Amino acid sequence: MPGLPNFKIMFRALKYRNFRLFIGGQSLSLIGTWVQQIAMTWLVYSITNSAFMLGMIGFSSQIPMFLLSPIAGVLADRWNRHKVILAIQTASLIQALILSVIVLSGHVQVWHLITLSIVLGTISAFDIPVRQSFMFDMLDNNKKDLPNAIALNSSMVNSTRLIGPSIAGILISTIGEGWCFALNSLSYVAVIISLLSMKNIPYLKNSKKTNVLEEMKEGFNYSFGFKPIKYLILLLALVSLMSTPLTLLAPVFAKDIFHGGASMYGFLMGAFGVGAMFGTVYLLNR
Repeated sequence: MPGLPNFKIMFRALKYRNFRLFIGGQSLSLIGTWVQQIAMTWLVYSITNSAFMLGMIGFSSQIPMFLLSPIAGVLADRWNRHKVILAIQTASLIQALILSVIVLSGHVQVWHLITLSIVLGTISAFDIPVRQSFMFDMLDNNKKDLPNAIALNSSMVNSTRLIGPSIAGILISTIGEGWCFALNSLSYVAVIISLLSMKNIPYLKNSKKTNVLEEMKEGFNYSFGFKPIKYLILLLALVSLMSTPLTLLAPVFAKDIFHGGASMYGFLMGAFGVGAMFGTVYLLNR
């Protein structure tokens, strides 16, 4: 029937076994990631009752990504991405496990949370560019299906953004933040199993003899010399600058303005994923 979505087109990247494994494992892991993020900000505000400390936690997790992501992007072309992303997921599991032990033991202090946020930001600085590059490897280097794989990955991220915060709000209210961090550490097991189950992943080693700084300069020159990419980067920077304070300060709105609890905070954050889902469904059908 005309007007109905073409599911064969929408999900064509799922014909690759490795990509199916990735989507399955990563979906569970991202739910855990959102649960941890919501629990982290709520815990900080519960301990300090300070909007400044919420900003500090956000800053400590984002600044390593800002500084290290360009370097990580260059290194992603030099390393075996399958092995690197496996190491990254293992490191993320350990970080979440340490966080859960500290909170459940009752010895948590704000400096613990800031330090572990810096650690997670450093891990994420390498995770994001490596994971995006690894997507091409999972498609057997087939560029034709790459846009669909990116759209599927985006739909996965946004659907977990809808589910994860809602689950986090309920869990914080019932069993506490420490178990939220423990749940996140457990969720990484799913993605690690999926990565270990992958087979015949192509690996094309970068044959360039240039050093890291030269490749970074080359990347910056290309990105800001090519107008479509330059404007997309600037647009993304503007949107991130305007929207990040809203997400960071959501606990203040939930607790002090709307006089709600962790459940309200979780549902407020989950609402951010609703609009994004409509956009990704449209992109999947392109």
